[in-house]
This record gives sequence, structure tokens and C-alpha cells, in this order.
Amino acid sequence: METTQILDDTVMDGTVDIHGNPADRNKTGNWNACLFILGSEFFESLANCGMSTNLVNYLVDRLNEGNATASTNINNWSGTCYILPLLGAFIADAYWGKFWVIAIFSVVYLVGMVLFTLSATVNGLKPSCSTEGCHPTTPQIAVAFFSLYLVALGFGATEPCFTSFGADQFDETDDKERNKKSSFFNWLYFTSNVGALLGSSLLVWVQNNVGWGWGFGIPDIAMAISVVLFFCGSRLYRFQKPGGSPLTRIAQVLIAAFRKIKVKVPEEENLLYETADAESTIKGSRKLEYTHELRCFDKAAVPIDTDEISTPSPWRLCTVTQVEELKAVVRLLPIWATGIVFAAVYSQMSTLFVLQGNTLDQHIGSNFKIPSASLLLFDILSVMFWVPVYDLMIIPVFSRLTGHKRGFSQLQRMGIGLVISVFSMVTAGILEVVRLDMVKKHDYYDLKTIPLSVFWQIPQYFLIGCAEVFICIGQLEFFYDQAPDAMRSLCSALSLTGQALGNYLSSLLVTIVTGVSTRDGKLGWIPDNLNRGHLDYFFWLLSILSVANFLAYLWIAKWYTYKKVAGASN
Repeated sequence: METTQILDDTVMDGTVDIHGNPADRNKTGNWNACLFILGSEFFESLANCGMSTNLVNYLVDRLNEGNATASTNINNWSGTCYILPLLGAFIADAYWGKFWVIAIFSVVYLVGMVLFTLSATVNGLKPSCSTEGCHPTTPQIAVAFFSLYLVALGFGATEPCFTSFGADQFDETDDKERNKKSSFFNWLYFTSNVGALLGSSLLVWVQNNVGWGWGFGIPDIAMAISVVLFFCGSRLYRFQKPGGSPLTRIAQVLIAAFRKIKVKVPEEENLLYETADAESTIKGSRKLEYTHELRCFDKAAVPIDTDEISTPSPWRLCTVTQVEELKAVVRLLPIWATGIVFAAVYSQMSTLFVLQGNTLDQHIGSNFKIPSASLLLFDILSVMFWVPVYDLMIIPVFSRLTGHKRGFSQLQRMGIGLVISVFSMVTAGILEVVRLDMVKKHDYYDLKTIPLSVFWQIPQYFLIGCAEVFICIGQLEFFYDQAPDAMRSLCSALSLTGQALGNYLSSLLVTIVTGVSTRDGKLGWIPDNLNRGHLDYFFWLLSILSVANFLAYLWIAKWYTYKKVAGASN
């Protein structure tokens, strides 16, 4: 009787507690553990947005960069923030586990933020400024960018692990906990945006009205609180054991399949190699059922006479589960690629939307002036509005109409978001056409700001926020669910690298557009004086790319095959 009770209380997904024992359902994980993770995410998001939202203006104001240069540097930095998750995820899945990657790189994150604050406040490290502007030296610029890329390393390594570590707190083999996990992704994103709301409004105001020292110092304090909160929940967490290098397992399948390139794959799937044990040979992973797509990889699981079936070398003979791991990753890649254009659209909020806003009237009444970078709060408010609407209204209504438990499949959810993102760029382009028409009509070419309220930018921010709820949260859940168990951090990182490439794509487009449009001495689309440019052309370009991207997504999603876990209802 007592043994049965212990088994009932033990989590069945293979996770362990902090002491390495099988996790107890009643003492670990669930929302009790996630409260610390959500709290840590709130303060991290507050710190990150407080530092990064107004960063383009800091580069222009204190590091004396032009609009195009500052925009390119921000895109490159943001891109690095979202490419480094691959490093953190690999270390987490292969060697250290998610907890220790978060713990160690959060400290690196904090050190980078403190160093950047020092570069903006300490004499000798901060640029000297006069009425004619600031005059940074090469070493001062180097310190500033070194600290920024240290922040990128800390952020990049921890971000994919936070998402998957939080989801690990819910047992996927238990129906009740699995349903809670779906809500976790929504509320993780919601909590992150509450922190971002404060960071992009209050802290940006502090930077513009009190000073960069306080404006960057407060995010440092928030990041320190985030680190402490994360450690406070240690005894409640469930830990997924690292399963060894996923890249090694992928290489083994590729090499084994190449060695058997002339071997014919049998029609009967039960002739492919798989262990007889109920458990997978891959630590921390469940067995996967055979799927009929990408049969070229199946050659790695075809036994031949030279294979030692009793103790096979994984470089010569792989299990079906190991082959299906690779198939699952390959199937994710086209879906991942379609997120790159949306990420380029999303990156405009921290670059060209801010520069566009700088040319508009930012006053509320006669005395208060809202920084253009603070309009990011309307994207955040949009997310905070749409998350509960989606969870409490859209899902119940559409679940009855479609018969799908969550209203839409994850692929349908992301597709809807891509459509909404097109309208966000169209809206930004229309506003720029109106703005330039006013400049031309009233000869405002040399005015720093024109008499058109910055709040006309709200629709484009609100639409991107709505698209986020469909695309970004959908991606978080989709990549976690479709990833092999022992590769979840890596696949979560894969979704984040799409954002990195989106930033790089935006940077590349700005560079190409600037190079082409400034030929023969022309000012180009994005000059320092936007009143003499054509920023609207850039928004139309992104609109066209977004439409083409959506059409490609429809074709890819139509042929997608979902992962199948052995012994589970799929």
C-alpha cells in the first residue's frame, strides 16, 4: 500500500529533485516552483527592457552615432542576443542541465549590466560631453560594447533554458499537469511583458529626465533581484537530467546513414533497429514512434550483417528513436525559417519606430513629454490585453467551432499572427506617408519634430503586440512540444535564433537600402534627417516580404508531420 502511494506521488517523466531523487509530485514542480521562475522572469524582463529600449538613443546621444549606424549596431547586438541561445542550450542539454546554465550565466548577465552602467557614469569610462555634443574615445566605445556583448552572452545563454526549465515543472505524462503547462507559456509571456512595461516606460523616462546613471542603475538592481529569486526556488524545482550531446547523436545518424547509402530501407518498420526496453537509450528521453517521412535517415536504423546487434556502435547502427530525433529537428527548420521575417518586423520597434517617433510631437499637454522609445509600452499593453482574451475568450469560442481543444492548432495560431504582422507594417507605412505629406505641404523639412502626435504610432505597436501573442507564444509551445525530450533547450534556442536572424535581416536590409538609395549623392531612404528621406519605402518593402513569407508558411505548414511519442495518445 505504502509502495503504491510512493509510486503515485512520483513524477513519471524522469525528472529528479535537487538531491537527485525521483521528483515527488506533491513537493516539487507545478505552480509552486513556477512562481519563483515567473518572478525571476519579471525582474529580468524589467532589467532587460529598461536597458535596451532606449539604447538606440544612447548610442546617438552619447556615442555620437548616426541614425543608420545606431540602428545597425542595435540590430547586430539584438541579433547576437538571440543567436547565443544555441550555446547555452547545447551546454544545458548535453552537460550541465538547465538549472546550472541559468545560475551561472545569470551572474554573467548581471556583471555585463553593471559594467555598462559604469561605462555610462564613471569619469574616464563615460564620454565627455559639451554643448556641441559628446566625444567618445575608442577605449570608451570598446568598454561600452564589450559590456553590451557580455549582456548578450548572459541573456542568450539563459533565455531558452528559462522557457524549457519552467515547462519541465509540469509532468507531461499527467493530463492535469499537461494542461497547466499550456497555460504556463501564456503566463510566462504575460509576466515578461509586465516587466517590460515598467522597463520601457518608467525607466526610459528616468533615462531621459533624470540621467543615464539612474536609468541604467535601476535595471542592475532588478537583475540582481531576479538572480536571488531564481535561487530561492531551488528546493522546489524538478530537474531534467542532461542527455549527452545532441549534436553527437545527430552526427551519428548522419554518418550511419551515409555508410549505408546503398542499403534499401525495408517497407516494414518493425525491421528497423530499436531496443526492446521500455525506456529509450537516450538519458532523459522517451521513445519516439516511427514516421514515414525523410526515409533517407532510416538507413541509419537498418541492421546489416556487419552490425553487432547485441552491442551496436551508434556510429554504425542507430535506434529508431535516435533517427526520429533528427527527423523532428529537420521538420522544425522550415517552420523556424518563416519566423525570421516576422522577427525583422518586430525589430523595428527598437530602431526605426523609435526614430520615426523622434520626428513627431511627443508632448502630453504643455509640460509632459513622452520619449518615443516609451511607445513600446503599447506593444506590451497589447500583449497584456490579448493573452487573457486569447486564453479566456478565443479558445473557448473556437474550440466549439473547430473541435480543437485549444481552439487552433499551434501552426494555425502562428499563421494568424503572420497575417496580423503584415497589417502592422502597412499601418507604419501609411503613417509615414501622412507624415511626409505634412512635411512637404508645410515645408517642415528642417524641423526636428512636426505637429503630428506621436500617439498616431499606437496602431502599429498594438498590431505587433497582437501578432506576438499568436506567433511568439505559439512558437514557444510548438518548439517545446515538438522537440525530442533531450533536445528541448536546443529547440527552444532554435526559435530564438530566428529572432537573431530577423535582426540581422533587418540590419542587412538597412545596409543594402542605404547603399543603393544614396548613390549619386542622394540622401537615401533613411538619412539622419528623416524629413528628407523615404522611410515609408522601407516599411512597404517589409510588407511585401511579410506577404511572401506568409504564403511560404502556408505551404510548409500543410505538409508538417507532428512528433509521435511511443505509448502516448498523439
